[in-house]
Amino acid sequence: MWRSLRPIGRSDASGGYRRYAWTGADADCRLWFQAQAEARGLDHEIDRNGNQWAWLGDPLAGDAVVTGSHLDSVPDGGAFDGPLGVVSSFAALDELRRRGAVFTRPLAITNFGDEEGARFGLACVGSRLAAGQLTTEHAHRLRDGDGVSLPQAMEAAGYDPDAIGPDPERLARIGAFVELHVEQGRALDLSGDPVGVASAIWPHGRWRFDFRGEANHAGTTRLADRRDPMLTYAETVLAARREAELAGGLATFGKIAVEPNGVNAIPSLVRGWLDSRAADQDTLDAVVSGVERAAREYAERAGIDLDVVRESFTPVVDFQHALRDEIRRVLEKRGADGAATVPLLGTGAGHDAGILSSSVPTAMLFVRNPTGISHSPAEHATEDDCVAGVRALADVLEGLACS
Repeated sequence: MWRSLRPIGRSDASGGYRRYAWTGADADCRLWFQAQAEARGLDHEIDRNGNQWAWLGDPLAGDAVVTGSHLDSVPDGGAFDGPLGVVSSFAALDELRRRGAVFTRPLAITNFGDEEGARFGLACVGSRLAAGQLTTEHAHRLRDGDGVSLPQAMEAAGYDPDAIGPDPERLARIGAFVELHVEQGRALDLSGDPVGVASAIWPHGRWRFDFRGEANHAGTTRLADRRDPMLTYAETVLAARREAELAGGLATFGKIAVEPNGVNAIPSLVRGWLDSRAADQDTLDAVVSGVERAAREYAERAGIDLDVVRESFTPVVDFQHALRDEIRRVLEKRGADGAATVPLLGTGAGHDAGILSSSVPTAMLFVRNPTGISHSPAEHATEDDCVAGVRALADVLEGLACS
């Protein structure tokens, strides 16, 4: 499966992946998913929001056990973030069939659409729509960097944008959702464990800072006469690092757009996107309010106009304790590749499992990442740890869905 998926959307220049929603690479990933489902005799289905489902058993029976993740990527992302969960889900089903497991509940494997938000700027679009956390009106207003709207992109890919929206009937048929994911940190590497269980997802969000100044000639305008928003933006980037260190959270300006974007032109607009996360809501609020306060002070001093817009936000997700603890019991009872206990990990990364947690009992497994690097071509997990992840997921699915 890795060999067949590996070339799709891969950049020869960077070695990373560019699998953006509703593009050719995304379509190829979807065809790959459908082929894997059909090769195993599973019923393939695409829901109203473009999420893919591969069913073993009756989808309408209720109390289904669902696993999976996503196949899209961030710009020049790694091979494991998302795809490891999908590949491992199919491999876990293969393992359960090899064991001769008898399923007593329906099982589904999913590929949620546009999880990374790389094209339209909002993460987990497919699961947010299904859970009713993103309205149809808001989704229709989403646009990519070229001005293409989400409806236009969906139509070009052969999907109906007028059909998108909440899917409570489908979610009501799910008894548990378990997502396996490569760890996006080094906690497992430091503890020496190949697999861990998620405890919670930190609250996190994205804020857009629009700094508006005055375009002018870079070669003829005195420094004293300039209203340069780039300087205010640069000061704000430094303030974000300072506020994060003071509060004990995380803050990153990782995306920027400049107008008119000329080498010899003072910008009229600098638009920067802040990603901030923290272990608790109070800390996150302290970081973001501190960054905005500093930005407004710098802007006022320099004669720059500033607008701050919160584009997305996800509150803390504390995974259901009953399901989480049951998964740990299953793994510890079966040895989890020799481990007496299975570590419980918090994470600052968002996931579809976090979005669905408001509607469905959800849990997550993490597979060790020896470098802790993610959202990069250097993202990695060893073959032995990937196999350990598949076995752990198979054990969990067997405990939840089989007699």
